[in-house]
Amino acid sequence: MLVVLQVLTLTLVAIAVGLVVAHSLEWPGKLRLTREQYLATQQIYYPGFTWAGMAEPLGLLLTFLLVLLTPLATPAFWLDAAGLILLLAMHGAYWLLTHPINRVWLADAELGSAGAGFFGSGRSPPDSLPAERDWRRLRHRWELSHAIRAGFGLCAMVLLLTATAI
Repeated sequence: MLVVLQVLTLTLVAIAVGLVVAHSLEWPGKLRLTREQYLATQQIYYPGFTWAGMAEPLGLLLTFLLVLLTPLATPAFWLDAAGLILLLAMHGAYWLLTHPINRVWLADAELGSAGAGFFGSGRSPPDSLPAERDWRRLRHRWELSHAIRAGFGLCAMVLLLTATAI
């Protein structure tokens, strides 16, 4: 049972980490985009990244269960627990840094009912898209938030893989 939980956890965490690593790898190329191109590009991530993003809270939940089911006096417990802390940091960085800017990027996007519920609360009205200077500041914060999240996620993944291997 523990092995199945480890495999499911690693699979979901790998999907979640893959998404933020993909965003991070786009950063240098997206710096070449104009404001209009960048804002248009930001809308292409919905709904695909939104639905695949469900792997993150599910991976967190399974990692928590893994910590609960791993014997306390083992190195695997401490590796899993440290991985959980890093996944919580990754998730927290999304809500603190990324999500508020996603609402700006999607201000004039047509969202489905799930997307409207997720991004709708506090979304900026379409006429409030950022001016040139503000746009660059928001772009930097959005891109940096994904690099931070990728760092947390990759470290968590290594810890969880190590715990599984031992």
